Amino acid sequence: MENSFYTMGIDVGSNFIKLVLVDYSDDPKIIDKQTEKIRKRNPTNVADEMIQNMLTKHDLKYDDIAYLASTGEGDLVKRKRGHFYGMTTHAKGANFFFHDAVTVVDMGALYVRAVKISTDARVEDYKMTGQCASGSGQFVENISRYLGLSIEEVGEVSLQANEAEISSGICAVLAETDVINMVSRGITTPNIIKGIHLSIANRIIKLLSSLKAESPIVITGGMSLNVGMIQAIEEQLAETGKKYIIKTHPDAIYAGALGAALWGGYRHIRLKEKQAVLA
Repeated sequence: MENSFYTMGIDVGSNFIKLVLVDYSDDPKIIDKQTEKIRKRNPTNVADEMIQNMLTKHDLKYDDIAYLASTGEGDLVKRKRGHFYGMTTHAKGANFFFHDAVTVVDMGALYVRAVKISTDARVEDYKMTGQCASGSGQFVENISRYLGLSIEEVGEVSLQANEAEISSGICAVLAETDVINMVSRGITTPNIIKGIHLSIANRIIKLLSSLKAESPIVITGGMSLNVGMIQAIEEQLAETGKKYIIKTHPDAIYAGALGAALWGGYRHIRLKEKQAVLA
């Protein structure tokens, strides 16, 4: 392997874009990372600005990046060299954080994916929720906005619950109607949020059971830093008697972008080797 070179991974989600700059070597290191909310802007322009800002910040040029890889809605990234599927990148990112990971739960804005991975971060099997299910980050954000909370506040508020009120709706529209009714009945915000977290946690555990998942399980994606969500998963596991070990990491929201950068480095080396053989 070359001593080291730079790779960059960019994860284009429905609400946020995550970007990671990596020093790729036998022992890869995250050099820098950035998150930007898309809001009502053109995602292609936001991604391009983020890439340029990262290059400028580190006094780099585009040609200094050996491989720029995208994931998520990565077709929107103009200057990428390659694209990787989200499950593939989250598997690689989770493996980077925890080398003993055998299952990854990617808790995204539109769905939740439970993925079995090998010791070298290859996807072996997966299960996922449908986009209409009220078990997604977007649903949590919508409800939090209705309740007057920022998405960053939701986890801590959930921990204040004393009697969770669980929504009966499977469809997001019906679940949101349930929440409106709860507010009219005087159910406290912490108890509503905790109930939503428990409902989502229950669906995650069903996914894990269907997948025949094993521990340790690494949580990635936008809800990975939601302490209330993690607590709800652990509580539901305790109720079912399942002995899963749940892990998360402070940079878990960057797992997709990081995985793209790491797989980009791997692909760069393979391409170099192929060119050497043909030379």
